[in-house]
Amino acid sequence: MISEKELKRYSKFMSLVLRHRPEQIGLRLDENGWADVNELIEKMNMYDCQLDQSIVEYLVATNNKQRFAFNADKSRIRANQGHSLSVDLQFVSLQPPNVLYHGTAAVNLTSILASGLEKRDRQHVHLSSEVETARTVGQRHGKPIVLHIDAAKMFNDGWVFYKSENGVWLTDAVPAFYIRTI
Repeated sequence: MISEKELKRYSKFMSLVLRHRPEQIGLRLDENGWADVNELIEKMNMYDCQLDQSIVEYLVATNNKQRFAFNADKSRIRANQGHSLSVDLQFVSLQPPNVLYHGTAAVNLTSILASGLEKRDRQHVHLSSEVETARTVGQRHGKPIVLHIDAAKMFNDGWVFYKSENGVWLTDAVPAFYIRTI
């Protein structure tokens, strides 16, 4: 049996190669971010992982952030969002809830309130519909701060929003005008 520590390491490594650096293991992603599951297993196993189909299925099913998705027959896999690579996840624009939230560390607050939220090396800014989720995200980087985003106003002003398969709201940027602390 594989330890929880090893499963966590496999999940993080899988996230790295499916979201940011498939070339690190020689993995090919198609234009929509999909990779062949057998190729992923073969390539990850060359890098000190002990994967098989059942372990990959377990990682997809138990990832607390639901980062990964299979196609219908589980022959292909991809990350749901968070790519620094240019992939077309075929999101459809949606009207967001009136308010969305973003979690960050307190050290980032001054900069964010001055210049807004930027996607930087990602394809989108990530937002949550729940305060607690945002707080959890913020805690990963230090003392958490939750930002209130006036998504209704942004949407009415022409900003486009998407919702990933795992429930994360995405947009290109959030100007400081739409942000307040809570």
